Amino acid sequence: MNKKTRFEFFRRLRDANPAPTTELEYASTFQLLISVILSAQATDVSVNKATRALYVAAPDAFSMLELGEQGIREHIKSIGLFNTKAKNVARTCARLVEDYDGEVPRTRAALEALPGVGRKTANVVLNTAFGEATIAVDTHIFRVSNRTRLAPGKTPNAVEQRLMKVVPAEFRGDAHHWLILHGRYTCLARNPRCASCATHDICDWPEKDRYASATDN
Repeated sequence: MNKKTRFEFFRRLRDANPAPTTELEYASTFQLLISVILSAQATDVSVNKATRALYVAAPDAFSMLELGEQGIREHIKSIGLFNTKAKNVARTCARLVEDYDGEVPRTRAALEALPGVGRKTANVVLNTAFGEATIAVDTHIFRVSNRTRLAPGKTPNAVEQRLMKVVPAEFRGDAHHWLILHGRYTCLARNPRCASCATHDICDWPEKDRYASATDN
């Protein structure tokens, strides 16, 4: 895509959804952080189901630390990798209580130093909680960026760096959410819904017309 096409791509996504946000349910920055940690290799729907009860029992870092690894595990055992995630959440809560009085730090370095927090998780928190123009490249964003030729790259980090260069500045703050939602509901991995895609005519995917001729399910 060229500069003009990229602008039009995001303009259309913005027109369709002027105020995009995460589909994870949370009531504080702490809860957002925990939900994002839990969402690795799991759906937002499954995380939300587990955290509704978890956040009633332990709404903050202090109470979750008191709940302990075993208590956390019991609440999240329906989520994939729950043993490792319970351990990371307990360790992260301990670090937050000890070093930050229970608050979530606002810097990338401090976030990535927390157990279970990598670059993608840090980007989500920085963007969604603190309003920074970061883009967390998950499987949806990786697929959309490569398929449409918006920001092709062989690795998530390469795609992220490319997106940060080519996404028009006025769209950068919400680009993360627009791209995830586009990949989750329209630009699907299998049977993409090209027939109802708002960006079909400016997408550079060679196979788009074949899918556009099919009826969306």
